[in-house]
Amino acid sequence: MQELIPYVKRISLDEGMPSLVGNTPLLPLVTLSDRVNSRVQVFAKAEWFNPSGSVKDRPAWGIIQNALHQGLILPGMHLLDSTSGNMGIAYATFGAALGIPITLAMPSNASPERVKIMGALGAELVLTDPLEGSDGAIRVAQQMAEDHPERYYYANQYDNPANWQSHYRSTGPEIIEQTDGQVTHVVLGMGTTGTLTGVSYYLKEYYPNVEVIGIQPDSPFNGLEGLKHLSSAIQPGIYDPEAADRIVSVKTEDAYDMVRCLAREEGYFIGISSGAAAVAARQVARELDQGVVVTLFPDAGFKYLSDEALWRDS
Repeated sequence: MQELIPYVKRISLDEGMPSLVGNTPLLPLVTLSDRVNSRVQVFAKAEWFNPSGSVKDRPAWGIIQNALHQGLILPGMHLLDSTSGNMGIAYATFGAALGIPITLAMPSNASPERVKIMGALGAELVLTDPLEGSDGAIRVAQQMAEDHPERYYYANQYDNPANWQSHYRSTGPEIIEQTDGQVTHVVLGMGTTGTLTGVSYYLKEYYPNVEVIGIQPDSPFNGLEGLKHLSSAIQPGIYDPEAADRIVSVKTEDAYDMVRCLAREEGYFIGISSGAAAVAARQVARELDQGVVVTLFPDAGFKYLSDEALWRDS
């Protein structure tokens, strides 16, 4: 394949590392299924099998691929975006492979593991006010892009349609294929809302009987990194309120308890938003007499080992 710009050096747009994005395994959640109903099965897609270790590889690669095809990232420009961690690591991973400089605005209270990973991958970090959370990082990135349009391609994951389109093309079809079309409920976290929107669009187009449930924190101030309390936060431009048939709210403490439970009872070492996904999937499963519930675990637990509140009982 002919290279589109000088940045594309070690891998082409359609070969190499990007071929490893997606097609993540579907894990049975035996503990949750056994405690609900023998005729209800609960599964989760293990997104840490992606190259950079999270679900964010899907939209990050989609956004970069789209920008390169459109010639939006010119020589000398940096890809700029805001992140709470995982998207930044995905950008930094692909940026290193392609030779694209990456600049990221991120709350300064992000886990030290995430900061170190992004730094190790060569990303330039702009740490923002922790009290303003992910919304503060968004505002900083927006201002940087406005001040220096010649320097930055602002990827803007919250408003970029390539975000949800990556899940329409990959995550949605994978769920159907891996369950042999037997899935009845899909339970997905809401951050940028790209996963929820893309999967929902695919299911409502081809499998309209599948119920799509969104997950959000139960309050504006919470410890569920990567998830947004949408009624009190900046609404992502890609968010479609009709994408979710309903929304389940999860308490931070319940998510933390679930992280420890699945680590000790099933050997699944998951991250905090994955714990929230499991809590919500259990809640949905308890409502059913029979069915197949699928959720998505955005990442594993390695980036949260410094969180003393999470592992206080370890």
